[in-house]
Amino acid sequence: MNKQKILIVDDTAENLDILFELLNDYDIIDAISAKEAFEILDEENVDLILLDIMMPDIDGYEVCRILKNNTETEDIPIIFITAITDEESIEKAYNQGGNDYVTKPFKPKELLARVKTQLKVQSLIKHLDRLASYDQLSGIYNRRKFFELAKERFLKDKNNLYAIMIDIDNFKNVNDTYGHATGDSVIKTFASVISSHLEKEAIFGRVGGEEFTIISHFENSETVILFAEKFRTAIEKTKVIANDGSAFHFTISCGISAYRKDLEILDDLLKEADKALYDAKGYGRNRAIFRS
Repeated sequence: MNKQKILIVDDTAENLDILFELLNDYDIIDAISAKEAFEILDEENVDLILLDIMMPDIDGYEVCRILKNNTETEDIPIIFITAITDEESIEKAYNQGGNDYVTKPFKPKELLARVKTQLKVQSLIKHLDRLASYDQLSGIYNRRKFFELAKERFLKDKNNLYAIMIDIDNFKNVNDTYGHATGDSVIKTFASVISSHLEKEAIFGRVGGEEFTIISHFENSETVILFAEKFRTAIEKTKVIANDGSAFHFTISCGISAYRKDLEILDDLLKEADKALYDAKGYGRNRAIFRS
């Protein structure tokens, strides 16, 4: 099991030594300035930040404010560790978004307890967020989360934006022939194969029973068509073992659309992809069709 990762931001070597020894059950990264902390957070995913207030470049209050106003770091819990103990300073720490406050010299057991509490709360929040955002069977975004992210992407950057609607061919026959448990295996296999071909920035969601959608940027129409053909072929070659031990293959149909100026909202882009998907099914399934 991977250790939870804690970033300690403190410019005093003695404090860092004590914290490294005390928190040896965790994966610890240290920074001696705000600048170094920001650089680390650009590269690393951390579960908790221990932050000193008195810093050489930017004070801890400002560091906390910046992190809480950044969508990439806003959910990371922050525990202030400082010798400042007046009520106004403590209130300011919480007002800037701090989750907890420990005064120096700290008591080791108290600090450990507070660290464990924040990490436990963070794990619970991540678990609840996953339940609310991901389809439990396929492991990809559920319909609600897909549309939330896709609409954000559409509003932010429409240039070279493409939609790919995907349908598992004759899925009802799979359930009728092999049973729903095997149908579930088909969906899991499908999602795994497609996910292995996607770039990190792609948004992939299950929007219906056997219907899935990808929103992503591509260099041009030739690139997106080649991409769709690549994963369509990979699916076609993938073997699924049914509950009765028999092996079979399944196929998918894909409809692709590109953003145009007359497509004013995300739904317009998806409707074009859905029309292309309808064409792919009409022409015999197991194919990808681009609708220009």
